[in-house]
Amino acid sequence: MAKINGYSREEAESFVRYICMGKGQGKTLSRIFEEYAADTGRAKGSVRNYYYALLKSTDNDEVREILKGTSLRAEDVRPFTDEETDKILREILRQKSRGVSVRRAVLDLAGGNDKLMLRYQNKYRNVMSKQPERIERLMRECGIDGADGGRKALEDRINSLCDRLNSSLREENRRLTALVRKLTDENSRLRLEVKNLQS
Repeated sequence: MAKINGYSREEAESFVRYICMGKGQGKTLSRIFEEYAADTGRAKGSVRNYYYALLKSTDNDEVREILKGTSLRAEDVRPFTDEETDKILREILRQKSRGVSVRRAVLDLAGGNDKLMLRYQNKYRNVMSKQPERIERLMRECGIDGADGGRKALEDRINSLCDRLNSSLREENRRLTALVRKLTDENSRLRLEVKNLQS
């Protein structure tokens, strides 16, 4: 069997046993991928991608033999329509323009669903690399200025935060100055009283 995503036949067999055992223990695929990644030093995303690549390779006799007797099946994934794709991309671009990372944006958009998050992220990356003009069009439609829109929004947020901190520090400085003045006056008054008592 030719390697799939860098796995040999022995690794593929071991991987399938690991998946079946984890599912038998009631674990989610996401958790199984995470644990397998930790055990093998592979990236969780790479493990997930390998799983689906393996299940979609059932035209290969060796893969069929490895999967024989398991209930592992690849789900049919319905592709996004153009309208759905544009809606997803618009939301990611809007969040990016506010300084949110793509990863955070797709996680929010997917409502914490790992599988959906990965699909959104892959769709975004795919369109970014293969259809940059589509991204530019959607940015214009959303009123986002150029590729630096996200950086500019982040800089604006940082500047606003610095302004608020400076204002807060100035107020705290005024308060502390007044307190020091009051304590200095109180100290002077007490010294005078002590001096009067001694004389």
